[in-house]
Amino acid sequence: MHPRILEVTERLIARSRATRERYLAQMAAADSQGPHRGSLQCANFAHGVAGCNSAGDKQRLRMMNEANVGIVTGYNDMLSAHQPYEHYPEMIKQALRAVGSVGQVAGGVPAMCDGVTQGEPGMELSLASREVIAMSTAVALSHNMFDAAMLLGICDKIVPGLMIGALRFGHLPMIFVPGGPMPSGIPNKEKAAVRQLYAEGKASREELLESEMKSYHSPGTCTFYGTANTNQVVMEIMGLHLPGSSFVNPYTPLRDALTAEAAHQVVRLTRQGGEYTPLCRIIDEKAIVNSVVALNATGGSTNHTLHIPAFARAAGIHLIWQDMADISAVTPTLAKVYPNGQADVNHFHACGGVPFMVRTLLEAGLLHEDVYTVAGHGLSRYTREPFLEDGRLVWREGPQQSLDRDILRSAAEAFSAEGGLRVLQGNLGNGVAKVSAVAPEHQVVEAPARVFESQAELADAFKAGELERDFVAVVRFQGPKANGMPELHKLTPYLGVLQDRGFKVALVTDGRMSGASGKVPAAIHVSPEAWDGGPLARVRDGDVIRVDGVTGHLRVLVDEATWAARELAPRPQDTGVGCGRELFAFMRAAFSPAEQGASAFTAELEALR
Repeated sequence: MHPRILEVTERLIARSRATRERYLAQMAAADSQGPHRGSLQCANFAHGVAGCNSAGDKQRLRMMNEANVGIVTGYNDMLSAHQPYEHYPEMIKQALRAVGSVGQVAGGVPAMCDGVTQGEPGMELSLASREVIAMSTAVALSHNMFDAAMLLGICDKIVPGLMIGALRFGHLPMIFVPGGPMPSGIPNKEKAAVRQLYAEGKASREELLESEMKSYHSPGTCTFYGTANTNQVVMEIMGLHLPGSSFVNPYTPLRDALTAEAAHQVVRLTRQGGEYTPLCRIIDEKAIVNSVVALNATGGSTNHTLHIPAFARAAGIHLIWQDMADISAVTPTLAKVYPNGQADVNHFHACGGVPFMVRTLLEAGLLHEDVYTVAGHGLSRYTREPFLEDGRLVWREGPQQSLDRDILRSAAEAFSAEGGLRVLQGNLGNGVAKVSAVAPEHQVVEAPARVFESQAELADAFKAGELERDFVAVVRFQGPKANGMPELHKLTPYLGVLQDRGFKVALVTDGRMSGASGKVPAAIHVSPEAWDGGPLARVRDGDVIRVDGVTGHLRVLVDEATWAARELAPRPQDTGVGCGRELFAFMRAAFSPAEQGASAFTAELEALR
């Protein structure tokens, strides 16, 4: 093992010892009660089985030696990634019956699409939806009817929310079941070019719409490497998917076979199945470190600097940004997938995908092999990939070499010797940056600030021709407590145009930019946020700011006495009203700082220390 990976793992274990021991004690106490439905009163049990449309299922549920699998689904047919889940419950139930077990849909969780809500008021509900999903998962599993669970979720907040909720029932075996990406649409370079032309007024709305609909064109996950697809890599490398299953397209025989096999496998992991492997055994400090290695090796979504710490805490593990940055410093960048390159996840999967990535990272000593997974003990099981032979699902060893070195490389010949994540620190606070998509000549910007309090203000300034110069855009009051921390992805085309015109531009914000963060340097998630009196609230137009993605510095170049005497900018008056946002005011008030996952549950989980 690489000494830095071991060092981070050891200090993570030490820092988390009290909370982790308390968490595992809770899970042991929950497990000690045996099959929970066996302890229910007769009336309670009758309610739990009354909806079964099969007499055989009812009879099996009366037998404590048969497994009952709860299905928690993020299905809706507006979200392209989740539309295939419409057919999964029945497919899973049939697969379970084939092995003498039962499946029940325990509950649904909301699944919103950040792609639909980008730049709209509903985007301010996005991060909060993760907490709602976690609570919905807990409600679904609260009936004490289940021996295991299958979790159906893919996209941005859905998987982290399912994880947070599921980990509070970590005594149960669980499998995450992916749906797969849609087939490739138009090339990502072409899509990005049309977006920039539209931002410059050189393409019509009809041309933009035509381009977007050729890109996002069918059921399945969007094919760029944003938060949804980063979720899939993270889940697989933590051993919560079947090996090689993340990027198999929906509505294919292989996808259906993998879904049925996931049902069979989760039964094997129950007490009744004889290979009892609860979720709390799989998700430990080593698995969390592995997830951060995968995030960095692939140049994954910056949203995971919020999500991984948040769900780690749900397992009693206290991951911090510095851990993630220290891992990034020794993790090579292996993949170039849009927005870090021009390929999409289908191309990534075809040239070796996760199995090849796991192989080369294991060989380089950057992943913990000694972990539990849903496929058994040892991460080396995840160097295999699935195939159908005469209709039968089998696994074979994956490629020994990448089939396209422009997309995926070995650790020995990586695109970069380090990962794409930086933690930026200085007198403006702490933030994160994704530099894997930023050209070296753009990674350091020192320029006067132009301050905005919404992305709409920046867009208006661009359209008015006020931004034709070097500047650092400071977009503040976008943090979790201010307005729920919406993604500011709509800024990317405007800033990209200005950079292409030769100006030195950068973004500094306490908001998010998502896995679609592109070629413009951005210090995001800046904490403490302006709403809490963070340093961004002191910045004024014209202050010179240095954003240094090379050294990790984030500083305003104002003398200390002047800076200390600055008054804070007043909070915006009309925040969180309309589109249901007022319902989430209590949650915004409870959100922890971004460094702690921007979670409403942090205080409760920290109380376990």
